[in-house]
Amino acid sequence: MEQQTKQYASRRTLYRRITILVSECAFVLCVMAVYWLTEALPLAATALFPALLFPFFGIMKSSQVAGVYFKDFHLLLIGVICLATSIEKWGLHRRIALSLVTLVGVNPGWLMLGFMNSCAFLSMWVQNTSAVAMVMPIVEAIIQQILNAEGEGEQRQRTMTGTSNLGLELEGEKFMTHYHLFFFLKVIGQKIEGRYRSKREHMMCKGLCLSITYSSSIGGIATLPGTSPNLIFSEFYPECTSVNFGNWIVLCLPISIIALLLSWIWLHWMFIGSDFRVLFRPSGERSERETATARVIEEDYNTLGPTSPQEVVTAFIFILMVVLWVFRDPGFMPGWASIFLPEYAGYISDATVALLLGLMFFIMPAHKPSADKHGIKYEAMISWKEFQACMPWEVALLVGGGFALAEGTQVSGLSSWVANLLSPLGSLPIIATVTIACVLVTSVTELASNAATITIFLPILAPLAEAIHVNPLYILIPTTLCTSFAFLLPSSNPSNAIVFAYGHLTTTDMVKAGIGVNVISVLAVLLAVTTWGIPLFDLDTYPDWAPSPSTSNVTGW
Repeated sequence: MEQQTKQYASRRTLYRRITILVSECAFVLCVMAVYWLTEALPLAATALFPALLFPFFGIMKSSQVAGVYFKDFHLLLIGVICLATSIEKWGLHRRIALSLVTLVGVNPGWLMLGFMNSCAFLSMWVQNTSAVAMVMPIVEAIIQQILNAEGEGEQRQRTMTGTSNLGLELEGEKFMTHYHLFFFLKVIGQKIEGRYRSKREHMMCKGLCLSITYSSSIGGIATLPGTSPNLIFSEFYPECTSVNFGNWIVLCLPISIIALLLSWIWLHWMFIGSDFRVLFRPSGERSERETATARVIEEDYNTLGPTSPQEVVTAFIFILMVVLWVFRDPGFMPGWASIFLPEYAGYISDATVALLLGLMFFIMPAHKPSADKHGIKYEAMISWKEFQACMPWEVALLVGGGFALAEGTQVSGLSSWVANLLSPLGSLPIIATVTIACVLVTSVTELASNAATITIFLPILAPLAEAIHVNPLYILIPTTLCTSFAFLLPSSNPSNAIVFAYGHLTTTDMVKAGIGVNVISVLAVLLAVTTWGIPLFDLDTYPDWAPSPSTSNVTGW
């Protein structure tokens, strides 16, 4: 009897200890969520809370917390930023953008589609903010040419030298709140209506600006390195091998194409007109506005000159990186890693490829080495200083904090407690649960950065999927994609703010257009996940790598 009493007391003490840990971890999660949403502290500073509070609460040792702050994600990010640095330094982004725009023509509708394609393509490989900052000065030069041909020289000089740096000063997927205030005060102080000769011109300018920021977010979801939430999610289940570059682009590239085309139709209808027959007018029948636009694009492209050797090298490494990513483990055939390095195939990841080719930019010479009285002059494709200027260190630290928070929820038992709490949702059809999660995440990401949003929701939604015995990817993939759909407010993401700063838009314009683009994007995601996504990721089966719900219950004794 005494033995049973001691066992009972021991189990009760253990249960109380687990309950305390769950409460303490929940407190840390709530505090971080509030700070991320309100930006009371810089996002990266808030990401350090687990390193400070988990040891104090006895959830994890300090050395354990520090160990989860740096993962494979960071190596992949470093390699990708090396590529992005070279693309920006040698002007390859401008050549790509202008080439794509030239292909579609200068009709306002086709011009909008051309810029959307350019920005979406760039966003697949560089940060969305950088892509908008690259393309928007070209768009503004065309707008100024249309609005005031007489002041073309002055306006283009202002656009290309002054405004183009706005976005490049912003690191990562979110920036400081005082930028918002600056942008709003700048626009409030302008008399926007007086800048346009007709309402039609004003509406066309609005449509072009919105198409840039929306296409950057839509294009960013197509690849794993395209935006931070994709990379954060890819590291949440390290044992899951099906989440790789090849499978991701097979799932998400069609989503981007569908959402991009439907968003173009939506924006064309809202800002250019519902008469789509003008798109198929013979090319010889150009208006004066279209002729002026074509002249600006042609002059901008001619200023680039012939393709430089540095651009060729950058483009070659860029293509090689994509090919190695896609065919490392494509799924439908043996990958190059298993063929050429069978003993080490399991050790090689997308980060290995990105790091290998990224480091090549520090080694390969940009010019032929030359000698003078001071010695041999040697310039690499990129320098460490240039890399540092492009590297979003804030995002790297923010993601590390998310990894630490997710690990703490597992160790403390909070994830299991949340799973038991949400288990009644298992009675709903899975598509209803996924839709609710997507709408919830899309609403929150309008107020918080997309990286912070996915970091908050991953530890909540993963236990939900485990509790109702559904493949976690079925819920986490669509919600991860939906965190990038922040289209309603200038402050929703840096890309919106950069476009808003040019002074052609009002908040009402962005809200009206953004609602339609939000609906289109969410529906495209749901279509993909419920059709070709199911066989691609085996979403209709519960995977071996996911925790078993029967072993994750901490509420019983």
